[in-house]
Amino acid sequence: MENTRSTEAIFIEPCGEEINTQLERILSSERVNLPERARKFLRFVVSETLAGRSIYLKAYTIADVVFGRRNFDAQSDPAVRIEAGRIRRELERYYLMAGPREPVIITIPKGGYVPTFERGGGFIEENPDGPLAVTPSSVTIPAPHPLVDLPSSESRLIVSRLFIAGLTAGAVLAGLTFFLHDLRNPLVTNGDGRATIAVDLFDYPADDRDLSKMSRGTIDELITKLVKFKEIVVIDAAAEKGRPSNARYLLEGNLRKHQDKIRSSVRLVRQSDNAVIWANNYDTDLSIQSVLEAETAVAEKIATAVAQPFGVIFSSDLAATEGWEAYDCTLSYYSYRRIMTKAALATSQQCLTALIQKYPEDATSLAMLSLTNLDQVRFAYKLGLVAPKDALERASELANRAFAIDSQNARVLQALMLSYFFSNDIPAALEAGAASYALNPNDTEVVGEYGLRLSMSGKWDTGCDLVSKAVSHGAGPAGYYEVGMALCAFMRGDLQAAELWSRMSDLTYNPMHRMVLAAILGASGKTIQARQELDWLNANAQNLMPNIKREVTARLARPEDQEKVFAGLRAAGLALTANPISN
Repeated sequence: MENTRSTEAIFIEPCGEEINTQLERILSSERVNLPERARKFLRFVVSETLAGRSIYLKAYTIADVVFGRRNFDAQSDPAVRIEAGRIRRELERYYLMAGPREPVIITIPKGGYVPTFERGGGFIEENPDGPLAVTPSSVTIPAPHPLVDLPSSESRLIVSRLFIAGLTAGAVLAGLTFFLHDLRNPLVTNGDGRATIAVDLFDYPADDRDLSKMSRGTIDELITKLVKFKEIVVIDAAAEKGRPSNARYLLEGNLRKHQDKIRSSVRLVRQSDNAVIWANNYDTDLSIQSVLEAETAVAEKIATAVAQPFGVIFSSDLAATEGWEAYDCTLSYYSYRRIMTKAALATSQQCLTALIQKYPEDATSLAMLSLTNLDQVRFAYKLGLVAPKDALERASELANRAFAIDSQNARVLQALMLSYFFSNDIPAALEAGAASYALNPNDTEVVGEYGLRLSMSGKWDTGCDLVSKAVSHGAGPAGYYEVGMALCAFMRGDLQAAELWSRMSDLTYNPMHRMVLAAILGASGKTIQARQELDWLNANAQNLMPNIKREVTARLARPEDQEKVFAGLRAAGLALTANPISN
């Protein structure tokens, strides 16, 4: 029987050689008007993406490598965003003038610096196997597989595929994924038990058409960023044509303009009593950034302030409210993380366990319960308990179960990252962390924890940049990420900064913080002060002292990093053997 070749087509992704050829075609075109710095910018992001290092394409990395600027603050300095906007406009202009027959289309989607590569119009390859056509709109991420009982290499492969798929699918596919997840998860869709935020259009002068467009654009950006926080449900109040009465919170604001300056005044209102629980102003200058960049920047700051862990909505209501079970458990969890007591841990675990019995498909609550089990291992000395023998195994099982339900959940991937890390599967931990960070870079808890895991695995430069970002946003309990900054300074040999950061950390939060300070003081030659810290540990953390080597090696992956800490402790007067791995 003769095979009939189908007229259907399949799109084939361009290879690296084709992409580089297209890049040089663009940069050599007379139609492209880019300064040398922008050309270097474009070449850098393309080459890093082709090399598989796109997760590091952040503003501070580009500012360092391309602009030669260290200690770059992306929040206050728009230089990288402005240059990226210039490149986007030139690429759009080039393809508009070049027509539809370009072999490869290179774009840098708004909101990031990772380029995408697609075949140009008309490039198709006939499919000899039958009527199958694959287009960008028909691509779907494969359904996740449960990771329980899989070997670590298989686990890493699954997470890696998830991460690569998440990056290359693009913003439209990501939105579709969130939508489909909500359809199959009635808890999230209906808002049963989860804090609900209605986002309303910002007010503006009735005759100002520019501010009218900016109001809608800012809200669209804000909703896109807020929905990535799975602890909340987001409602578009403008689409509801009025304040949704069932929303716990209302986010509203107004826009004012003076020449090129735009002020966005925003507030969060608790609808039960109209109490304003948070408010802030954000100023943008349209003479140095585009409207699209301004909308994105403002939305990012609002989403981070309001919805991040330990943020506004998880700090405002001190008492539980009947009928909001998931929100109550989330408040209980973050309350426990702030005070870190055995009683608070028990309360949080009881709440989360009862909630999961009622809603077994609630992936976020499963992830939080996983983290509390893990805390029994990593914070055992602070909590004053002996870690259950199965605590780490239980944490891993819960994280894997949550991942099987919702693989596109940043909190789930955070739990997976930490369970891998403390099981000493560092590659899998970093892959899960990278996926979590890619899903929601505005979640400062994800940023900070991923930064710590990168740092403690030996990637100090990249990891410490992320930890610094978490600190600048006030992430985590007081002092939690400051001790990470102390280790960052210690590892680069800046003992003065290390001591300052260490003393800024909450030394009562975890006895391990005092151990770090003792090592820093010992390395600095301040033996009297170092001995005082060791005396405190001997008096208040007697269970920690015989196990310091084990605890350090469980957190620092590289022997050379472990030895720096041990050398400081020996200088402080603590008796340790020369081999950091033994005992």
